[in-house]
Amino acid sequence: MTRPVIGVTCYVEPAKFTVWDMPAALLPYMYVDHIARAGGQPVILPPAGEPAALAGRLDGLIIAGGGDIDPARYGAPPAEQTGYVREFRDEAEFGLMEAALRTGLPFLGICRGLQVLNVALGGTLHQHLPDVVGHTAHSPAPGTFGRLPVRLSPALAKIYDGEDLTPAHYHHQAIDRLADGLEVTARSDDGTIEAVEVTGAAFALAVQWHPEADEDGPLFRALVAAARH
Repeated sequence: MTRPVIGVTCYVEPAKFTVWDMPAALLPYMYVDHIARAGGQPVILPPAGEPAALAGRLDGLIIAGGGDIDPARYGAPPAEQTGYVREFRDEAEFGLMEAALRTGLPFLGICRGLQVLNVALGGTLHQHLPDVVGHTAHSPAPGTFGRLPVRLSPALAKIYDGEDLTPAHYHHQAIDRLADGLEVTARSDDGTIEAVEVTGAAFALAVQWHPEADEDGPLFRALVAAARH
């Protein structure tokens, strides 16, 4: 059986590997591994050229985690804590998002990917969540995932086979104003929106947590299953 082609966006950052120290297009291998184990063929999409033009050649799309979106895209000045803004990545991923929504391409947003989806449809973001919820459990320390319970909607609970989940979090931003056309499918106990889906779409959903950090990958399996059809 031919594997569905799943495009996944990536970082461009300074990196050290073998004998080299230079800018690199890179992605944590956990994403690649989950896509392959789910039966998909992962293809990394660097933010260069015109990646949105590839939407018609993909069977599914993941917009992966990363730095903060330029707040100018939702009409806000940058907060002091907003960082790792990469305007070239914003440009590439917003184009990919618009192409996916226009063509009905099965889509999964992860962390930053949820925020791209919300902003692309006209929503806004909290630029520093600890100022809103009064704690740092969503991003406890640099390079350290937090484990915070979330409550799932029936649709998402069907994918996870349960209504409660304690996934890996690493985000200091979150949805503020929810965009028109999105439905909330998970929240944490502090009220933070943790997952959304596009109303009426066959498969277009996004989560604020990091499903790639867990051994089991039901979201990746669901995406690949949708991509097969």
